[in-house]
Amino acid sequence: MTKEALTTHDASEDARNRDIKIYVNGEIVHRDEAKVSVYDSGFMLGDGMWEGMRLYNGKWAFFDEHMDRFFASCKAVSLDVGMDRAGILDALTRTAEANGMVSDVHCRLMLTRGVKVKPFQHPSLSRTGPTLVIIMEHSKPAAELQNRGIRLATVPQVRGLPMSQDAKFNSHSKLNCVIACLQAEQAGADEGLMLDPHGFVNTTNACNFFIVRKGEVWTSTGDYCMNGVTRQKVIDLCRANDIAVFEKNYSLYEAYGADEAFLTGTFGAQTPVAEIDGKPIGDGSREVTKRIRALYKELVEENTNT
Repeated sequence: MTKEALTTHDASEDARNRDIKIYVNGEIVHRDEAKVSVYDSGFMLGDGMWEGMRLYNGKWAFFDEHMDRFFASCKAVSLDVGMDRAGILDALTRTAEANGMVSDVHCRLMLTRGVKVKPFQHPSLSRTGPTLVIIMEHSKPAAELQNRGIRLATVPQVRGLPMSQDAKFNSHSKLNCVIACLQAEQAGADEGLMLDPHGFVNTTNACNFFIVRKGEVWTSTGDYCMNGVTRQKVIDLCRANDIAVFEKNYSLYEAYGADEAFLTGTFGAQTPVAEIDGKPIGDGSREVTKRIRALYKELVEENTNT
């Protein structure tokens, strides 16, 4: 009998999310009334950027780091945000207040190039200014994830070279990752472990990937993966707390033989990996992962209580 599939974004059910209010270009409306045009460049082409953020204690965790990535990505593709960081923060604050949200909240901030005058590709056809949407949900990661862990399957879909579509873009164009997720699901796993163009272990379809070998924490070079905020926080925490950490090339051979493995992401923080391609990872004790989780929790509290 197969195990029930989980994802790194599985959350505890919360009935309040049925009536959330969503920000759409300055208006805050019930989720049933939140709409964008079929001519919107995000719907039509995936032409847009997004950020995922967490609200704790009334404050967005690592807001500056998320905005650094968001504005850099928009600049790189000549996407006019239409407001500065203070404007984004104001829109986030208004949306949270409209929903009575203070903590354990996940946000998806989405910006597209806006509505097109014709249904074609050229960016100049988007002439009405950007479309900004903010979705916030009451959201806690499912507790079962920490106990059971995620099952990964190595997939043929790779994270490509920067000149094809740089993985550092948190873009609406996620088909590459969707294909990887489908391949993993069809292999009976929860998520796909993606290699880089040279065959080295890189990332999953949704999160950054780490292994632990003999007390050392390894992750990819970062050349072909999302420049994750949580990824960088884990690396920084290891360096500050005498945990050996390496950004390096390594193969499936080292991943299969790891003592521990975990994923990082804004939603789940650090999610343990139970198996890769049907091979169990470690003995389930996950001592280094637990220590990193505790250090990260302290960091979030420090960041959102000041």
